[in-house]
Amino acid sequence: MATNAKYPMTVRIPDAVSLTGISRSTLYVMIRTHQIETVKVGRSRYIVVASLERFIDANRA
Repeated sequence: MATNAKYPMTVRIPDAVSLTGISRSTLYVMIRTHQIETVKVGRSRYIVVASLERFIDANRA
């Protein structure tokens, strides 16, 4: 699948914290409760940026 994205498709958890301002512990809860999607590559876990965007869009006040 080719995309023209100007941002990465996945980010590590510390990068997601920086991008969103959501705390690390809250992100882990969101991962555990399947509110955001992750991909595991070897021992590393990556957060799918599109799932973060969907979560934020769905929870805007």
